[in-house]
Amino acid sequence: MSLRALMHLLLHAAVPALVAWAVYRGSGKTIGFRRAWGLLLLGWLIDIDHLLADPIYAPGRCSIGFHPLHTAPAIAVYGALAVPRATRLVGIGLLIHIALDALDCLLMR
Repeated sequence: MSLRALMHLLLHAAVPALVAWAVYRGSGKTIGFRRAWGLLLLGWLIDIDHLLADPIYAPGRCSIGFHPLHTAPAIAVYGALAVPRATRLVGIGLLIHIALDALDCLLMR
């Protein structure tokens, strides 16, 4: 596994952790850091669409626009999920995931 691919995977865990820590640390919140981080990590679920590709994993392939859950209509849904309080963390987690995948696409060029 390349250093870029390893960093990409680590960022998918670290960025949600940083966001959860920045917003939900401390005991005054109704939701704690661990739960917030877990909800943000649900953004990884959209990678299930990689199972539809052949090959499933291609190190040089950009996910954005290729996989069904990484397309503009899906991203618009993720933005809409980030608005209501009940789905906000999942929506933000999905948007973080897409942003990190887009960054990875830029680094591949």
